[in-house]
Amino acid sequence: MSPPMETLDYPGEAPDGLHVAIIMDGNGRWAKARGLPRSLGHRAGVAALRRTVEGARELGVNRLTVFGFSTENWRRPREEVSELLRLLRAYFHSDLGRLEREGVRVRIVGRRTGLEPDILEMIRDAEARTASNSRFHLQVAFNYGGRADIVDAARAFAAAVERGEANAYDLDEAAFASRLSTAGSPPPDLIIRTGFERRLSNFLLWDCAYAELVFQDIYWPDYGPEQLRAAIAEYLTRERRFGGVQPHDIRAAV
Repeated sequence: MSPPMETLDYPGEAPDGLHVAIIMDGNGRWAKARGLPRSLGHRAGVAALRRTVEGARELGVNRLTVFGFSTENWRRPREEVSELLRLLRAYFHSDLGRLEREGVRVRIVGRRTGLEPDILEMIRDAEARTASNSRFHLQVAFNYGGRADIVDAARAFAAAVERGEANAYDLDEAAFASRLSTAGSPPPDLIIRTGFERRLSNFLLWDCAYAELVFQDIYWPDYGPEQLRAAIAEYLTRERRFGGVQPHDIRAAV
């Protein structure tokens, strides 16, 4: 069982434009602790995702990115991969219409090469149907890896050079970021990881340069608005400097 979360004072609404990213970890261990198959842990994780998306919107979060399936997850047993893909299909089948009506824009980030045709069609349909929405942004990192995204962006720039569309001196951070699968999305302000682990696991490696990290000791299937509220409250205690110092810190820094 996950322990109760410690909550901090929280004013009730996140700062305008807050981008929260979540590594949803612990489905399998949640199921194991209850003597259940891992598949039931993943199903409970989908329910937690629904709760958290709703909670994020109510808490004032503008953008939520969740780590749905990594480039490394293909190494898992075939039965588990099939169940994860089935749950992805089921989630969009059951929830896309509601998300579309409620003004949620859905975007999938990650590699698309090699995906099954019906998965590709589902991704395109979700993005096309919600393209004009702007009340809330839900990004799902699927077949995503931070290193893979960086490699793909480097290849894309190299290909542009080969075609004569760019030269090496054109490469700066903005040009590189524009070739990532996350291009056009602001970087996350806050990255949350559940599941009692303390690592990023190849998630948003370029994008997370100045993100605040909050690790929560709870398995993902037990997650919801209360835990998200606690994480945002912790974020609000942080002083973000982006590599600089605040005026009152200058004396202490020298």
